[in-house]
Amino acid sequence: MRNVLKSYGRAFLMQFNFRMVLLSLLPSLLALGLWAVLLFFTLQPLIDFLQQNFVATSSYQLAGNVLSFLGLFALKAFIVPLMAMWLLLPVMLTSALIFVAVFAMPLVNARISRKYFPDLEKKRGAGWLRNASHAMLSLVLFLFVWLLSLPLSLYLHAGLIVQPVLVGWLTCRLMAFDALAAHASPEECQTILRQHRWQLWTVGIVTGLLGALPGMVWLGGVLWIVVLPFFAAIAIWLYVLVFMFSGIWFQLFCLDTLQHLRQSRLLPDPS
Repeated sequence: MRNVLKSYGRAFLMQFNFRMVLLSLLPSLLALGLWAVLLFFTLQPLIDFLQQNFVATSSYQLAGNVLSFLGLFALKAFIVPLMAMWLLLPVMLTSALIFVAVFAMPLVNARISRKYFPDLEKKRGAGWLRNASHAMLSLVLFLFVWLLSLPLSLYLHAGLIVQPVLVGWLTCRLMAFDALAAHASPEECQTILRQHRWQLWTVGIVTGLLGALPGMVWLGGVLWIVVLPFFAAIAIWLYVLVFMFSGIWFQLFCLDTLQHLRQSRLLPDPS
């Protein structure tokens, strides 16, 4: 865990570097433009669709009973727009992740490699096609499991656990693979992902917990619908910052681990 904490310290300092903050603005603006169009065309139709289904299936009564049991009956009036925004949340999350991965992380990865690991050989263990297919499979699995977990959203405590775990799994699966793609060979990549899976999961869960904050900001917009665009902008920017931070953390940890792996293989056999 020492390397996890060391990488965290470096990532924290690097994330709040002025250049990194500026770099976060490009994917944020692109994601915000996408969401301005998406919300304009989909939010009200989605709310209307859910409203009709809630009335037709008596889901209001179920939601009211659950919220009453949790002491949150006052939220019953917001249950339909809240559910609509919860359905849109994974799409917001994945769009922010894609923009970060495409527009920010290549520059961040190059800077980390140049500053901290200038002598680390690049073995190009995974090309762009394999990287892209791995990312697409991860995103599809994430969205599928998120949809399956939606019934748990009726139970507040379970919902608060599911989101960080899923976001942590996604960031771990994507960022760790991406961090090793350029420098590690396929065998080195498999070794690190297998031997250090618990450390990688720790990083993923921590960033998943951080990812719960923009989700709460986004869902909080249902209570003040007039300022929803402002809440959406803040949530998107926070998601971008979280994903950039997780990418930096995974990159530093994985490359440091790779460097130690290669150095250990160069040591003479004590026998």
